[in-house]
Formats: sequence, structure tokens, C-alpha cells
Amino acid sequence: MMDDRSKLLLKALVERYIADGQPVGSRTLAKATGLELSPATIRNVMSDLEELGLIASPHTSAGRIPTARGYRLFVDTMLTVRREELAGMGELTAPALESAQPQRVISHAAQMLSNLSHFVGVVMAPRRATVFRHIEFLSLSDRRVLVILVSPDGDVQNRVIHTQTQLTQSQLQEAANFFNAHYSGLAMESVRERLKSELEALRSEIAELMKVAVDIGSEAGAEQDKVVVAGERNLLSVSEFSSDMDNLRRMFDLFEQKTQLARLLDVSAQADGVRIYIGGESQVVPFEDLSVVTAPYEVDGQVVGTLGVIGPQRMPYDRMIQIVDVTAKLVTNALSHGK
Repeated sequence: MMDDRSKLLLKALVERYIADGQPVGSRTLAKATGLELSPATIRNVMSDLEELGLIASPHTSAGRIPTARGYRLFVDTMLTVRREELAGMGELTAPALESAQPQRVISHAAQMLSNLSHFVGVVMAPRRATVFRHIEFLSLSDRRVLVILVSPDGDVQNRVIHTQTQLTQSQLQEAANFFNAHYSGLAMESVRERLKSELEALRSEIAELMKVAVDIGSEAGAEQDKVVVAGERNLLSVSEFSSDMDNLRRMFDLFEQKTQLARLLDVSAQADGVRIYIGGESQVVPFEDLSVVTAPYEVDGQVVGTLGVIGPQRMPYDRMIQIVDVTAKLVTNALSHGK
């Protein structure tokens, strides 16, 4: 358990380190808190905080810096967000998000997040349920079948699959007729759920086709989840990253591949409001020196995607929370009104 004095000193240390980027010593803390404590007393408290794993001493420096655990305690219990600081942001940035094209809204939002935060802005494009209007199975040769999926708006997905047994065109037509009669117009996830109870009634070769077709449709939907990234170069000016080229290269790979980013944004889409993920405390953020501040956005009351800011652990969390929160509301309004 921490007493009020320890909490006050930890809060002051984190705020000072975020502002200056330099290890914080006892004299600096004494001035920052205004407490009439001797340097020796402050050093004892800092020693206790270090034993708790909340701060650490880098190299031979006499000062201390926050750990991932220290940042977490700070953002969960000590952070105060002053709403008035970004009061005019909505009027300033709303015109940039007024567009009939969702992709333009998403691109502008990522750029806005980057410009306002001076870090990296990320936005996951709106997720749409994969719905099919029509399916066809065409026999090719050597147990190869061409699966053709047509969406309600005319998009066509083609995929060649290999079946365990040789199927005739009449068997394939029977499977397509069953699929179109029973599942046309449904989202692929709904089809998957219904198939669980209905597969036993189908012949094994047709059941196999059904499962493969649903997998293809689900994969097509996953491809829609595009992550838009803006401002990666901003990390070059962050001292924690620019001094370690290997770390920087790995981070740029993260932005290039986007798979881990999509997974992170997918996790945070299931949370209400603004969430803060601090590297080093969980597997969600792949790099110890990174922090991610995210918020979901909606279309007509339904959460369809997530956006956020990626930067160093040493970021001004109060301002990042406001930037992400306001941008999520602007994107929600732009996409809901643009329909």
C-alpha cells in the first residue's frame, strides 16, 4: 500500500519525466511537489517506489524514471484530463472529416491524429459483415473446384479449392442450390452458426463444400479490415527510438505489416471509451517502449472500428486522451451523417 506522500511523489516524478525526458532526482522532486521534505526523505520514498517496481534507476544516474507499472498506476489513478484545453478542436478539424467517402474520412482522421499528437495516428477502416447473394461451384479437374461468391453489391470473390473426393458437376450444383436457397442474404457468421446444427443432415461431400465456402467468405470479410497509418516519421524525432536503430526498424516493420496493429485495434474495439495500452505490461503492445491510446468509433450506434495514437511511453497522456476521444466522436458523426 502507498501513502498519499508516495502517490504525490510518484505523480510528480511521472509528470516531470514526461515533460523533460530526463531521470528525475530528489531535488527536482522537492521543487516540483512543494513539499517541505529533505532530499534524504525523498530518496527513501523513491527507494520504496523502486522496490514496488514503479520506478527504476537507468544506468548510473542518480535520478529515476517510471516503469510500465508506474505509468499504469499513473494513468489509472492519478491522471487528470483538462477538457477545456481542446475545446476548440471540433470546429477546427470537423471540415476535414466531412466527406461522402468513408475511406477519405478514415485517411483524414489518421492524419489528424498524427498532426495533433505529433506521434503516429492509426485508424482501422469500418468493418462490414460479409453477406453473399449467390454462390456457384464449378468443377475443374483433379478434385479441384472453383468457388464463386457474389455479394449483394456485385463484388465477386473467386477461389480454387481442393476436395477430398471427386465431385460431379451435378453434385456441385445441388450444393450451390442448397446454399443459395437457405443462406442467401445472410452474413457469413450467421451462416456458420446455422451450419453447426444443420451439417449432420447433409451428405458429407456437400457439408465439406459448405464449410469451405463459409471460410472463403469470412476471409474476404477480413480483407476489408484495412489499417490506415499516418506519421510514422514522427518517431524519428523521439529520443527513445532514434538512438536505437534496431528498435526503430522493428517498429517500422510493425507499421508496414499491420497485422499486429489490426489485432491491437480489434481488441480495443471491444472496450468502451478511451483505453490506454502500455508496452511491457501485456502482450497487446509488442514493444516495451511504446504506448497506445485508442477509442472505438460508431456508425448509427454500432461500433464498426477503432482509432488511436501510438507513441513513446513518455507521452502526455492527458492530451492524447482528448485527441483520441474527440477524433473518435468526429469520425462517428462524419460516417453516420454521410450515409
